[in-house]
Amino acid sequence: MPRQLIVIDSQSLFDWMVFRNPVCSNWGAALGGSDWEWIFTSDMRSEFDFVVAKGFGERWPVDVDALAATWARHGRTVDPPAPLGAGERLRCTDPDDQKFIDLAIAARAHTLVTRDKALLRLARKALARHGLRVCRPEAWSAELP
Repeated sequence: MPRQLIVIDSQSLFDWMVFRNPVCSNWGAALGGSDWEWIFTSDMRSEFDFVVAKGFGERWPVDVDALAATWARHGRTVDPPAPLGAGERLRCTDPDDQKFIDLAIAARAHTLVTRDKALLRLARKALARHGLRVCRPEAWSAELP
């Protein structure tokens, strides 16, 4: 069975890679296994790197090399999707997050993990129209072995 595609928004990636949120403790194993494939665009990576470059204060030191290794080990860069047609696109009220839902739909991803309220509001439509599950990190983590 092919690996299920997953898109993860920046907030959730910070929880996993920077803040070491216990909710995300099993993500490395899941994304390194045979069931899931995390995809992202260079724009998504640039957004993450931009915020990381600002830093998170003394409490959350950032190891840039470790972050780069995590991206390389667990994720796959894909090209940005072609613009979706009016019947396919779900409009996110936060323009900065549109790229996550667009990629998830265009790639026919199984899951989009997010904490963003604007993306979470699209969950019902995304599931009904595209078979895309939009969920919080806690929900995805709870299903992992």
